[in-house]
Amino acid sequence: MGTVTLGVSIAVPEPYGSLLQERRAGFGDPAAYGIPTHITLVPPTEVPEERLPEIEAHLAGVAADHQPFPVRLKGTGTFRPLSPVVFVKVKEGVSLCNRLQHRIRDEAGPLVRELQFPYHPHVTVAHGISEEGMDRAFRELAGYEAAWTCRSFALYEQGPDGVWRKLYDYEFGSGRPISAVPAQGGSPVDTPTPTA
Repeated sequence: MGTVTLGVSIAVPEPYGSLLQERRAGFGDPAAYGIPTHITLVPPTEVPEERLPEIEAHLAGVAADHQPFPVRLKGTGTFRPLSPVVFVKVKEGVSLCNRLQHRIRDEAGPLVRELQFPYHPHVTVAHGISEEGMDRAFRELAGYEAAWTCRSFALYEQGPDGVWRKLYDYEFGSGRPISAVPAQGGSPVDTPTPTA
């Protein structure tokens, strides 16, 4: 068996997810349709494929210990010049996102890893594009707002084509893996019903 590249994120629900994905594409980000709109909990992490069942069980356990919580996005921010990223800010739900990512990356678990930068929940809307495109993203989404109740997080796998596909949603309170939601906008179709 080989390795797989996984990520764990909170999916931004519709209609917000597709809208932000389309805006990201409109700013000139070629990766927009290969990355469903999300708040990262665990960044891309390469793991041995045989550890997938252990990872899935770990994620189910973390989800079972958490309850739904409100999330609100408002305004824009940037990591420039440190990193070429413009994002929509998470204004409500920050501490719970932080608690989740910490639990998922627990040293005793299968997804332990060091982060390149301190954890900062956000929704990327431009990455690695022209300065002009990033300036547009920062300016045009400055008044953006969205709010919802977060009821799950998701496990994603990056395919050989560089596209991220959702494997499972893990429901808060029960931890059960549920079928992936329909794909956003131009995103590929998500993986079907889980077997676990």
